[in-house]
Amino acid sequence: MYGEERDRYLSDRDAKEQILEVGRRMYAKNYVVSNDGNITCKVSPTTLWTTPTGVSKGYMTDEMLIKVDLEGRVVQGTHKPSSELKMHLRVYKENPDLIACVHAHPPVATSYAIAGIALDRPILPEGVVQLGVVPVAPYATPGTQEVPDSIAPYCRTHNGVLLANHGALTWGMSPMQAYMRMESLEYYALVTMYTGNIIGRANELSCEQVDRLVETRTKLGITTGGRPVCRFAASGEPSPCSQGRSCPSGSPCENGQVADVVRSVMAQIQGR
Repeated sequence: MYGEERDRYLSDRDAKEQILEVGRRMYAKNYVVSNDGNITCKVSPTTLWTTPTGVSKGYMTDEMLIKVDLEGRVVQGTHKPSSELKMHLRVYKENPDLIACVHAHPPVATSYAIAGIALDRPILPEGVVQLGVVPVAPYATPGTQEVPDSIAPYCRTHNGVLLANHGALTWGMSPMQAYMRMESLEYYALVTMYTGNIIGRANELSCEQVDRLVETRTKLGITTGGRPVCRFAASGEPSPCSQGRSCPSGSPCENGQVADVVRSVMAQIQGR
């Protein structure tokens, strides 16, 4: 490798250290249980380190990690790679610029994956900038070729994906960045659950506000993530009330909410 290309990759030592640290963090946060999850990190254009099958990610050691090529063939190590390695290899095939992937089963995000609900509401500036939209890939049987096929459309345009009835997958330029995106994804899911299902309402960012955040993201060099779906803007778009959703207390649309409901009920009565 030439100098500039070599600088893109972590050394074998650094890659393995980050993989082990990410494994410990995922286990400590209950993002994985038992032997769940897997982590990979490329150390050259054609080789990467991966985690072994059948081992708790919270208790891995250096000698357990395996180096493989982009076809999944073992280059170094005595353990067996996870059957879900195919999913990671597909990410690198679709987007060769990426360096690392993290797969886990964080409970709230996985619940959204089970429900088939994408994380696309613009409720957190940090979520828009650092993560963007998190789509749901179609259900695929774990460990089969169906999984890499299901995620392929998102590898160049997003920073992570929910795996229907399965878990989540994030990627980035290092294992730590991919893991931080997994943390952001789970927090995004948690706040979405609180505001949508427990509190019952959220003041979503307007389209103008989302535009500014996407511009900030671009300036930071993040060109992936998609654009969250803004439901209303300061002017010219339907308000939350007109879409049957609650409004911020004291907002202009609050005063018209009762009238909207009355009109809707009267229209239904007259239509009988």
